[in-house]
Amino acid sequence: MFKVAILQKRSINEQIDKNIETIIMAMEEASEKHADILLLPECFITGYDLPMSYEKSIADNDIRIAQICENAKKYKIGVVLTAFTKGSKQPQNSAFVINKSGNILMKYSKVHTCDFADERDVESGKEFKVCDFEGIQLGIMICYDREYPESARILMLKGAEVILVPNDCGSMQARIRALSTRAYENMVAVAMANPNGDNAGCSCAYSPICWDRNGKCVDNTVLLADDKTEGIFYAEFDMEAIREYRNREMLGNTFRKVESYSRLLSKEIKEPFIRDGQNR
Repeated sequence: MFKVAILQKRSINEQIDKNIETIIMAMEEASEKHADILLLPECFITGYDLPMSYEKSIADNDIRIAQICENAKKYKIGVVLTAFTKGSKQPQNSAFVINKSGNILMKYSKVHTCDFADERDVESGKEFKVCDFEGIQLGIMICYDREYPESARILMLKGAEVILVPNDCGSMQARIRALSTRAYENMVAVAMANPNGDNAGCSCAYSPICWDRNGKCVDNTVLLADDKTEGIFYAEFDMEAIREYRNREMLGNTFRKVESYSRLLSKEIKEPFIRDGQNR
């Protein structure tokens, strides 16, 4: 079993040390519940505070990131640690995957920045990444990434078995349904952490298993929190069952007709999808 502790809580803008305290307390509690990894909402260290300046974002070698690594080792729990970090010239919206030994396995920076809003001044990541977390192939999408099916698809093609999603937004009903679909179509487990609040929250987890061996449909919902409750929610994925399902069912990368997909790589944008600020 792979147990994910999902923190549904809003961090405090410009209060990095207090947010670090919250993360460490959550790590301790989740460790006591035998969770394998703690998933935080988007930009939890710094707060999802926009517009974000380069000066207020943190460096990859910030001592407080090292502090979280030390506590990961202490409590023997992984963490998806999120923050605005310093890119080449602008902030990046990033997540560090830290293992139970306190080692950073990878840093992922959000590819689909919200260029229609204040995130237009955030430097986009250029690559979706997968790492080996304690024998599980783990991918990350951050918030707006999950609005595009290509994000989860690429992670699946890179070998992801589980996709974890740091998030910070509202109007969640359509978005959580989309995450269930991402799990179904790619045959990957998906979990999302979102801050609590009016029209927010709804942290969730979905299994890829949508029907049993007899072809009977099963509910793939593992967890669905309400919008207001603050705290840690837990989602357990039976990796043996998931891997068996992935070995026999017909989605993911089974019978795709890739020769028909070349249009997906076109940069051309036509009406009705033209918006201000696009690079086209």
